[in-house]
Amino acid sequence: MVRTIFGQGERVDEFVVMDLRMPRALVGLIVGAALGISGALTQSIARNPLASPDVLGITSGAGATAVFLVTATNGAAVGLPAAALTGGLLTGLLVYFLAWRRGIDGFRLILIGVSVNAVMQAVTTWLLVLADIRDVARAQSWLVGSLDSRSWTEVWTTLWVTIALVVVVLVTAFQLKPLHFGDDVAAGLGVRYSAVRAVLLLCAVLLAGVAVSAAGPVPFVALVAPQIAMRLLRTPVPPLIASGLFGALLLIGSDLIARTVLPNDLPVGIVTAMIGGPFLVYLLVRANLKRA
Repeated sequence: MVRTIFGQGERVDEFVVMDLRMPRALVGLIVGAALGISGALTQSIARNPLASPDVLGITSGAGATAVFLVTATNGAAVGLPAAALTGGLLTGLLVYFLAWRRGIDGFRLILIGVSVNAVMQAVTTWLLVLADIRDVARAQSWLVGSLDSRSWTEVWTTLWVTIALVVVVLVTAFQLKPLHFGDDVAAGLGVRYSAVRAVLLLCAVLLAGVAVSAAGPVPFVALVAPQIAMRLLRTPVPPLIASGLFGALLLIGSDLIARTVLPNDLPVGIVTAMIGGPFLVYLLVRANLKRA
């Protein structure tokens, strides 16, 4: 593999490493990092560990838009990544405007997001029921979340968009810490909290949309990665860069398990769901114990 990376491998090795495995691995790393940072932003803004693009309906909105394109074009689905990105962005804006009441309250944001998520899942199910069975098979495979058959074009597109969004996040994130103490404290420190929150939430939505456009709505990575990073580094809030790192490791590790341990080369979304589902239950139980 090392010889092939440096251009000294045989033609078969070059095809396997550079055309099949390398784009898949790089897309997994980029998508995992984007989801991890997106989850850290939404959880920090809402001040709630349950806030993630999955719960807020962003990934479901992207999925519903992509399924509509697949079923409407009889499986041609030209422009599927752009459609998924647009759907995620519009859903995120819808959640934001519905949750806005002279500011964003974390609890209200989650309630609105859960409601929108349910509506988008219902729309997706309705589209699948009406669609041709061949289109349903393709859409269902994409909805699970998969890294199969990824190309270098997807690698570069996802990489540059993610880098641009991360730069905006890092430039704006230094004003995020005062928001953890409440809007009054942030305003007293001279932070324009509404504008900062809106910019960071928009970046979180776009990061999730880019990730979904590249790999489908991979579940629970954005929820789990920030919480793992926060616990391992013992920080009071989810750290952005570490959340991206753990998101990348979680997704690429799940893909490795899906390819080598589980039978039939299952989509990576099944593995992340197996990991994230119990973790979500743990967070819910822990929140209930705190309230008690």
